[in-house]
Amino acid sequence: MHIVINASAASAGGGLTYLRNVVPHFSARPHLRTTVLAARGFLRDFKELPGVTLLETEEFGGKATNRFWREQIMLPGLIRGCGADVLISAGNIALFRSPVPQILLTRNALYTSTDFYADAWARRDIGLWIRMRLQGFFAKWSVCRADRVVTPSESFAEELRAWLGKKSLPISVIPHGFDTDRFFGSDEALPTRVQSRLPEGNRCLRLLFVSHYNYFRNFDTLIRALPLLKSLLPDKPVKLVLTCRLRPAPEWGPYDPTRTESLARGLGAADDIVELDLVPYPSLHKVYRACDIYVNPSYAESFAHPLVEAMACGLPVVASDLPVHREVCGDAALYFPRFSPETLAERIAGIACSPEIALELGARGRARSRNYSWKKHADQLISLAANLIDGCNEKSLPALSYPRKPAPLRGSSSP
Repeated sequence: MHIVINASAASAGGGLTYLRNVVPHFSARPHLRTTVLAARGFLRDFKELPGVTLLETEEFGGKATNRFWREQIMLPGLIRGCGADVLISAGNIALFRSPVPQILLTRNALYTSTDFYADAWARRDIGLWIRMRLQGFFAKWSVCRADRVVTPSESFAEELRAWLGKKSLPISVIPHGFDTDRFFGSDEALPTRVQSRLPEGNRCLRLLFVSHYNYFRNFDTLIRALPLLKSLLPDKPVKLVLTCRLRPAPEWGPYDPTRTESLARGLGAADDIVELDLVPYPSLHKVYRACDIYVNPSYAESFAHPLVEAMACGLPVVASDLPVHREVCGDAALYFPRFSPETLAERIAGIACSPEIALELGARGRARSRNYSWKKHADQLISLAANLIDGCNEKSLPALSYPRKPAPLRGSSSP
């Protein structure tokens, strides 16, 4: 079987992380050939993998609209030319005229998020609002062009069905994975610029949020919680550790952090924020382990992979009360209404004041992180591809089983 993975639209951390974890498992499968299409720089990690052919897609570069049309016009001929059996479209938008059976991986929760459109409008970022509406239109149209749609969570599958108005749309839920040996396997030291900025010892409470800057990660709610948290913990300095900078940067695309930076200064919280900037993936686990609590305030997600990384590191987790966060973390996290800095501060303070709750959440997280496997993800994706070749389009794949209602923590009534 010959599978083509079209990742030409991947442009930042999430797309690269996905390829880095999935392609080696495809390579390990006998009798499977894989061709990966991605932009220059994305493919250097895969050059030595057997059974993997790499195609750089510079011709699909440029603005998103140009890339979209060039891809739609040029890609079918490329797929025919390489003799592929199945296409996996990994960029949220399917090929409209695929010459082979097509699997669409969709994980962009912004298309379905009313909160995102309201946020962009409130920021007067009308250009972004229009671009996402147009991309959402094409994404909705393209879903019907795929032979099978795959989402990383049941919660996002339900969102997608409601957005499309098709409750019976056949969707395979294949959760993203986690490779413990790969994540913790490197002894690579943290860069000096990162190590020197990390808060040390037990002098303060260290909160961590791993993300590029963008609006839907809801940085503003997290920053508004910092002064409230300091009032709840007057004897414990608080530091928020970010893996980005609150400065405009081209790699963040259209997202402008100026308003968030101004908010932090206005609240007197700027000195409580540690901006690490980009952390190399092989040493990222050391940043997790240098912190005390992981916080995810996002208001739109389809999976949220750093939650799994945080749980694997034994960090207690506080996450916004999204269905997908409850699906991923279950009883290994505390939750708060996504736009409530008051409740967020209370949840964090509750963990900081109770070592027993922190330890129990950490233990639950480690156990839960073992549910996730990139090998299992790749195996299910390959099985789905084989079913499509055999004409079994209606066969669905089982999803992982998640507890929907977290069990209460001992000594806490927090949900």
